[in-house]
Amino acid sequence: MPRTNGKAERFIQTLCKEWAYAMAFQNSRERDNWLPRYLSIYNRLRKHSALGGRSPQQRLNELLC
Repeated sequence: MPRTNGKAERFIQTLCKEWAYAMAFQNSRERDNWLPRYLSIYNRLRKHSALGGRSPQQRLNELLC
């Protein structure tokens, strides 16, 4: 039985790499203001290898049709 949630851990790793530490922010508030924009990119535009090169939004649309 797995002791960790690999998908959640991978998401956190990606979040740190591509959002939290990807660029120099002036302060925490500025970094926090970028989070909704990053999540939109992550869910709508960023291609995921685990989803066959599709974004989560594209995959969700396929499942709903």
